[in-house]
Amino acid sequence: MAIDFRITDRPVDGETHLVAVSGEIDLFTAPEFKQRVSAPIDAGRSNVVVDLTGTTFIDSSSLGVLIGAHRRLKLRGGSLVVVCDNEAIVKTFRITGLDGVFTLVASVDEALDGDPASPAGSSPRGAGG
Repeated sequence: MAIDFRITDRPVDGETHLVAVSGEIDLFTAPEFKQRVSAPIDAGRSNVVVDLTGTTFIDSSSLGVLIGAHRRLKLRGGSLVVVCDNEAIVKTFRITGLDGVFTLVASVDEALDGDPASPAGSSPRGAGG
C-alpha cells in the first residue's frame, strides 16, 4: 500500500529554512517529517517555515513534531511558522488550541514576508462565534 507523502526542504536565507510537505503526515511518515524539520534547527537556523498547503492529513504525531520544533526554536529566540490553507487541517489546529501557539498563515509568501496580518486560523470564512 503506497502512502501519498512527499517532503522537500530548502534554505531561504542564513536564518530561515522552508520545509514543504504534501500528502499525509501520520504515525508512519512523522519520523521523516521530524528529521527534516529538526535538521535545520540542529544546523543553527532560527526560523523554520513548514508549508502544509499540499498536506491532506495530519495526526497527533505530526502535531508533536511541530510542538517540539516550536519549543526548540523559541529557546533560541526564533520562530516556527505554519503555512496552511486547508480548512480541515486549520480546524485541527483550532480544536487543539495550537492556533494560539503557532503562527498560522495562508501562503508561503506571507510566511516569508514576516507579516502574519491575516493568519489562516482567523480568516473571515472561518469565523463563527
